Amino acid sequence: AGKVALVTGAAKGQGRSHAVRLAAEGADVIAIDVCADIPATAYAQGTPEQLDETAAMIRAQGRRVVARAADVRDATALQNAVDEGVADLGRLDVVVANAGIIQLRPVLEITEADWADMLGINLTGVWNTVRAALPTLLAQGSGSIVMISSAAGVKGPPNMAHYSAAKAGVLGLMRALANEVGPAGVRVNAVLPTTVDTDMVHWPQAYALFRPDLPNPTRADVEPVFTSLNVLPVPWIEARDVTAAVVWLASDEARYVTGVALPVDAGTVIK
Repeated sequence: AGKVALVTGAAKGQGRSHAVRLAAEGADVIAIDVCADIPATAYAQGTPEQLDETAAMIRAQGRRVVARAADVRDATALQNAVDEGVADLGRLDVVVANAGIIQLRPVLEITEADWADMLGINLTGVWNTVRAALPTLLAQGSGSIVMISSAAGVKGPPNMAHYSAAKAGVLGLMRALANEVGPAGVRVNAVLPTTVDTDMVHWPQAYALFRPDLPNPTRADVEPVFTSLNVLPVPWIEARDVTAAVVWLASDEARYVTGVALPVDAGTVIK
């Protein structure tokens, strides 16, 4: 309550879930998404209409929102969006570096553009988000940064070399920052989801890689394969499961938790 949270990738999926729940818990929100297609990736980004929908959902919780379109790879645009949000809302307490893309492709089919997009959004984008927000947090002497990594950053599954590399990099960044800014009162943690039931997972290329034996596999066809990746007998988790961890790490209930890589993964990391 009374805090301001920044969420990237807020137009839909996990980002929308995080932003709306943080608002429900009492935070005003700076909601950012690129709102444009990213070339050479299989996952389409949020649209302006979707970002507007997220903003309306935040207002429906009785909270203020500053919604801006910015590509997390563009440090200047991101800084401007964060600065506008802080100027309008008065402070910044929580940073959720959530924006990300996914692509499933054998390593020899990953192009230079694929690699650049993946690392640029999923790793450099996290750094740019933190860099834009950190001066305000340090000046206040408090804050919680939550980075969305992935179980893939620990396990390194096939057909995801560039994605796994980026998400592993997020963990290294999280630990270094936790050590560096902790003495100034800023906490830094990461959440590692397993497969989440959003449209980052449910698209034809993903289904085809998981069920190459079928010409046009469906959601039902891939469920057993996804279930086999987890210890708990579920194919995927819900965005709200990840959000619950994000909100806890952002809150004063986790005031002494920093430098933690928290799996919300149905046991996939230990399997």
